Amino acid sequence: MNVQQAAWRAKELPPVEKLAGGLVSVPVPIPDNPLRYTLCYLVPGGDGLVVVDPGWDSDAGWDALTTGLAQAGATAADVTGVVLTHVHPDHHGLTTRLKAASGAWVAMHPAEQATMVRDLDTEPGIALTGWLRDLHVPEAEIAGLLGRWGKAVDLHFAPLADADVMLEDGDFVPLAGRRLRAIWTPGHTPGHLCLFDADAQVLLTGDHVLPRISPNIGLQLSGGDPLGRYLESLEKVAAYDACEALPGHEYRFSGIAARAAELDGHHRERCREILATVDRLGAPTIWQVASELTWSRPWDQIGPMLVGAVAETAAHVELLVRSGELVRDAERLRVGALFGLGH
Repeated sequence: MNVQQAAWRAKELPPVEKLAGGLVSVPVPIPDNPLRYTLCYLVPGGDGLVVVDPGWDSDAGWDALTTGLAQAGATAADVTGVVLTHVHPDHHGLTTRLKAASGAWVAMHPAEQATMVRDLDTEPGIALTGWLRDLHVPEAEIAGLLGRWGKAVDLHFAPLADADVMLEDGDFVPLAGRRLRAIWTPGHTPGHLCLFDADAQVLLTGDHVLPRISPNIGLQLSGGDPLGRYLESLEKVAAYDACEALPGHEYRFSGIAARAAELDGHHRERCREILATVDRLGAPTIWQVASELTWSRPWDQIGPMLVGAVAETAAHVELLVRSGELVRDAERLRVGALFGLGH
């Protein structure tokens, strides 16, 4: 058991830790969140330092990040670039503050930047309401969900610092003396990136592969087939099994291929549960299906994360509709001609 895993089990913040290849992990706290912290990574190079996923924007988070930099022998002024695995606020929140303190460039995948531009068009609360209506969530439930979120809707979904550098699949991060390659792994978000350091034999996995929990794979405001892309991306990262995984949460681990297979199996089992639920209920809505599924806590105790539960259910439904195992009839779902032949 490594020190990060021991700290997770003890429900403590792990220490700042020097890793293979001179990388440094820095835990940045997430206030009032069961994930507790984001693992930010400092990547030294010949012409400065790159920070991967600075973490949630708070004074405590900024103190943790600058303390981590100091323990690595650096300050914010030494940071030349920020790379985002994705733009959720627990990863991207401190980027604006760090950029202001350092003048660093900000890099992400173009698909991730596109979602940020799209989010500028509509206030987050309005966009979320429209998305829930598109999924035929009852109006009373929408009002309840938005009430649970309160002002946190705007905080959680609002766009943050924009990109200066675009990293396509296979591109190298512009950091002298370091071969850090971007691996596009869409699913959790459209432009999610993992980062491969061949010399250190590590894969920074962001939220794509975590050691203990399944990342939320939900139907996004932009639509598409996020679960289908995620399953493809799991197969992609399994090829890096020789690497140590450096995730965005929890703790570093080995066995990427085995963990990817577990996550693939989890989602395919969820597909089977959804098919059985639709078959049993006859012609349910996505909301009705979601309320009947197995979750980590009772449906009436999920709270604001009901939005995530609905999104995850919708992503699985989308995959099943595309495979012909489900048919979408307005707001109702029915088993399709290929029911029982796929997942």
